[in-house]
Amino acid sequence: MRRVIVDCAIYRDGRRTEGPGDFSDALDQARASGDAFLWVGMYEPTEKEFDHVREEFGLHALAVEDALTAHQRPKLEVYDDSLFVVLKPVLYDDDTDTVTTGELMVFIGDSFVVTVRHGEGAPLAAVRRRLEDEPDVLRHGPTAVLYAVSDAVVDHYIEVASELQSDLEELEAEVFAPNGSDTKNTAARIYGFKRQVLEFRRATSPLLQPMDRLAFGSVPFVHQHSQPFFRDVADHLAKANEYVEGLDRLLSDALAAHLAQMGVRQNDDMRKISAWAAMAAVPTMLAGIYGMNFEHMWELRQPWGYPALLVLMAGVCLSLHRLFKRRGWL
Repeated sequence: MRRVIVDCAIYRDGRRTEGPGDFSDALDQARASGDAFLWVGMYEPTEKEFDHVREEFGLHALAVEDALTAHQRPKLEVYDDSLFVVLKPVLYDDDTDTVTTGELMVFIGDSFVVTVRHGEGAPLAAVRRRLEDEPDVLRHGPTAVLYAVSDAVVDHYIEVASELQSDLEELEAEVFAPNGSDTKNTAARIYGFKRQVLEFRRATSPLLQPMDRLAFGSVPFVHQHSQPFFRDVADHLAKANEYVEGLDRLLSDALAAHLAQMGVRQNDDMRKISAWAAMAAVPTMLAGIYGMNFEHMWELRQPWGYPALLVLMAGVCLSLHRLFKRRGWL
């Protein structure tokens, strides 16, 4: 169990205290004191490793299944003996322009908090240290832990959205560059960027309803006086969702503009090809006529016939060139 239990501690009156090595005894001690709670942090436990935790804390089987299986949408579920919250932390790799999501499950019950983390996103060590430095906040018990974890995850959403915005500005500059760019590469980048934003949206959008319940409703195992704090988290989450929606709209507009530019460039190319083909058609037609070798052609026995034909070809081609140039075809 020590392989998957990242940390286990009793917090009394906002202060970390040493407790029994077995978290079953630690939970009994926390409940007996009345003003303490136990926080157990786990990382990717297996079903066998989580069985003891499930039995000791009385966790619901459906919530346990979700915590072990992962790949869940952000949600909030209320059971008889516990509250179950799923969060999806987000990481953005600027080198590869990829968004990756982890999963963070939080169980809250009578004098205990159990956090289960999947993936590399949002390690809770920093959150735990920050809470331990703020005993006034930690004194509010398991609710404080849920608030701090949610706040850290949502604040990181805004940071990731800002990084995506910076990369999108670079992509827009590439799309609207005067000299154009590799159209295949640009279209692929825009499409790939949209997939990353979609992955980001899957983490942020479903979390709106759980945060609204925590901010404006009465939820078991959550202190009522904590609603203003969750409202602040909900406001930040709404801001993050606005970022995501704005990014998605801008990407759609950039893709449409890129496709329109491709159409314009193709039209310009076709006009140029048509113009040159028209200029080539005149001498081809005249040369074709004189290649038929008819006997009765008045200009055949004229010494000036051949030079005149060349001058006529050059004059017609020059006139067409000037006409197409003036119309912007060349």
